[in-house]
Amino acid sequence: MTSSGELFEVLDARFTECAEMTEHLETIATGCRFTEGPVYFPAHRYLAWSDIPNDRMLRYDELSGNVSVFREPSGFANGNTRDGQGRLVTCEQGERQVTRTEHDGTRVVLADRYDGKRLNSPNDVIVAEDGAIWFTDPTYGIDNNYEGQRADSEIGSANLYRIDPNTANCELKADDFAQPNGLAFTNDGAALYVSDTGYTHDDQGPRHIRRFAVTTDGQLSGGDVIAECTSGVFDGFRLDEDGRIWTSAADGVRCLLADGTHIGTIRCPEPVANVEFGGPRNNLLYICSTSSVYRVMLRVRGHR
Repeated sequence: MTSSGELFEVLDARFTECAEMTEHLETIATGCRFTEGPVYFPAHRYLAWSDIPNDRMLRYDELSGNVSVFREPSGFANGNTRDGQGRLVTCEQGERQVTRTEHDGTRVVLADRYDGKRLNSPNDVIVAEDGAIWFTDPTYGIDNNYEGQRADSEIGSANLYRIDPNTANCELKADDFAQPNGLAFTNDGAALYVSDTGYTHDDQGPRHIRRFAVTTDGQLSGGDVIAECTSGVFDGFRLDEDGRIWTSAADGVRCLLADGTHIGTIRCPEPVANVEFGGPRNNLLYICSTSSVYRVMLRVRGHR
């Protein structure tokens, strides 16, 4: 089936279980250059995100509705997440490093090199249940001076890495990507989804999401493609509590089942880069859409 409303495009009846058809898209902030890396802090009821070309991070307070500067400069911050202690973990494209912000505000560099060579430009990051930090390292921050600092790649490839929670070593986990980008674990932690946005550099390049099996000690296997994007690229994404994937695309936010089946789309006025669940019931979907941040209330909750 295919049906359309003003905001939602329904491709499969199962999408109506997720979206309230009377909902509207609410503008949270605008006037940015390229929004990315949304991260929600439930204890404080605020959303932080990156405005990459402006070299800053912004913050939206759910209770007051105010938007303010969270950090400037930000090291051309891109992806952000929380660790198990509620600390901010950030991919700083301009500084070519992954950092953690302690509760007292100090920043600790977690990774800036692999095998003695500088990283390209860490892009997106997640934290596993065991405390391991996984991040992607494409070349977007060193391709030009718009989202970072133009430079040659010292490593010579764009890879997926894991920072071991016990040794703090930066480990190479997969090197068969063109431009690895967004990533998220399945709710049980047994599999890892990773998007490849190589299409941005080559019109024959990948624009899909792959699924890897993950062992308890962080070993990967598989890596089959589960979904191909037909509008722009799949950049950042999140999972809801039932395992559906809510992913960015050029035409909005697409909702995919765990096997990659596209069941519906939230239409947005600009291409979407990333999303995050928030709100007191974790059913507000925040959408980073180029120059603006939007939100919409869903019938489902995000996986915390």
